[in-house]
Amino acid sequence: MSTLYDNDVVAWAERQAALIRARRWSELDIDNVAEEIEDVGKSDKRALRAHMVVLLTHLLKWAYQPTRRGRSWTRTIGTQRAAIEQALADSPSLKGLLDSPDWLAATYRSAVRHAQIEAGLVNLPADMPWALNELMDFDFLRP
Repeated sequence: MSTLYDNDVVAWAERQAALIRARRWSELDIDNVAEEIEDVGKSDKRALRAHMVVLLTHLLKWAYQPTRRGRSWTRTIGTQRAAIEQALADSPSLKGLLDSPDWLAATYRSAVRHAQIEAGLVNLPADMPWALNELMDFDFLRP
């Protein structure tokens, strides 16, 4: 049997919110509510990783293709730094990811793959060459 959750997640979410506000606990779709709450956190983590991959990719291109530097790369680097700062302001617990060497290493490896594909860069450092404070410094690696 299909449920409102399966057929129309927006209507389902509105219904769940109304039930919570009315304190009608026994009518809540608890399992799906819990899953949706977990998904919010996963989405924020994916967004942070995506911003960091784009930032690192452009920093790699900036550092290893100095003759191709341009305003669009500068804008992209600044935009990604701002997006990361905003994500951390909105969800301070995400800072734990940035403090995780494993998370940063995996994110850097993704950026290396992107830089290789997008710019044909080869022989990039196996380990991230920058400290986190440098990555987030708006004056770091700028003209």
